[in-house]
Amino acid sequence: MTGSTAQGRNSSAAQGAQRRLGSAALRRLGSAALVGALALGLAACGHKDRPKADLAASRVTTIGVNSYLWRASLDTLSFMPLLQTDSQGGVIVTDWYANPQNPGERMKVTVTILDQDLRSDALRVAASRQVSQGGAWVDAPVQAATVQRLEDIILTKARALRQQASAG
Repeated sequence: MTGSTAQGRNSSAAQGAQRRLGSAALRRLGSAALVGALALGLAACGHKDRPKADLAASRVTTIGVNSYLWRASLDTLSFMPLLQTDSQGGVIVTDWYANPQNPGERMKVTVTILDQDLRSDALRVAASRQVSQGGAWVDAPVQAATVQRLEDIILTKARALRQQASAG
């Protein structure tokens, strides 16, 4: 073996060793950078001045629908007997209610909450009315103003509940 061939092999072996050492150093450097970034991220988690949650957000969903609309609907219809309530589906159905001052007429109301946001289009109210004729109950039309008034009362109460939550 000649001297130049041995030198060539030694220098290529040295270059391979340098490449392996260089890539190992880069991996260690990358790992150190990753650990440092994680440490900074965790240090930020310990900050005591965290922003407070908006308790009066329009979207409050501890149940399946907006809780302000749900509570306001139940409050508004509390004088009527409830037939069905489904907080996950957002449906409240009352049983027939006859006003003691007008026993010849009775009403039944269905409230449907359609969204998790507190918005006027997230509420639908449907009402049925019957009048007594000859001892039997007969369907009668419901004035559109009655349904609109119920929707307005529910929305006003829901907004008031939201304001109370943000003030308290």
